[in-house]
Amino acid sequence: MKFLAYARDTHHLGMLLDTETVFDLTTAWPDDAITPAPRHVGELLALGDAGIERAQTLAREHAGAARFTARLADLRLLAPIPRPRKNIFCIGRNYREHIIEGNRARGRDPHDFPKVIEVFTKPPTTVIGPDAVIAAHAHVTRELDYEVELGVVIGKSGIDIPAEKAMEHVFGYTIINDISARDLQKAHGQWFKGKALDRHCPMGPWVVHKQAVADPHTLSIQLDVNGERRQDSNTADLLFKIPDIIAQLSAGMTLEAGDIIATGTPSGVGLGLVPPRYLQKGDVVTARIEGLGVLRNTIGD
Repeated sequence: MKFLAYARDTHHLGMLLDTETVFDLTTAWPDDAITPAPRHVGELLALGDAGIERAQTLAREHAGAARFTARLADLRLLAPIPRPRKNIFCIGRNYREHIIEGNRARGRDPHDFPKVIEVFTKPPTTVIGPDAVIAAHAHVTRELDYEVELGVVIGKSGIDIPAEKAMEHVFGYTIINDISARDLQKAHGQWFKGKALDRHCPMGPWVVHKQAVADPHTLSIQLDVNGERRQDSNTADLLFKIPDIIAQLSAGMTLEAGDIIATGTPSGVGLGLVPPRYLQKGDVVTARIEGLGVLRNTIGD
């Protein structure tokens, strides 16, 4: 199952039936339902298992009805959760090769790996969808960078979740591009400000249910800038795997349905190149993760 959000007269929740057809769950949702029709993935997850089951039933029973379907090519996709209820949890320095390149760029021991997850967040105002324009904020930063990341969407709330049960709390996966202002990171001595500028978290194009992903730790992950491959790795290089991340994050802190975790980025970021190569106005940034689709955005003003 692949769930997405798109703009028509308002926000609509859709389910991808095939490579070309989207089923409009918002329109198909019955008027006699106890809860209002969900308009994006976050609202669907708030309904719990009953909401997922209803969505599956509607798609199965009405997939052939023209009034409930649309061509994917005709839709303007939004981020699957256009305005998350909470900040996005982000895991820094979590691919081994990226840790090495970052340490070298900063003059540190290349093999000084973190002992626990390093966490920062991105506020909801950073989130944009596929094909949306990334704001350059040139009056604030001159060192705009890219970071393709596997996003994990929580489907079941919990606190103090043990690693062996962590995957039970996962709903699915999406692509995130953690746009970063490196000069702000350095100037402020911590990561939040450099990661938190408006329109600096492209997300999408949809959320793929975990049942459709055999192993999230064996996926190819790539990013191109203007057609040039910059990042090319595999989630097998993750230092802390998803169960470890969820266990550490949830220790003493509740993770809720609809929460989003960005699991880190592989090597090849602009900061790590020699010399560094940062994003410029007009650059087209294309992120790909095996089985999750393609997320493309352009740097604007």
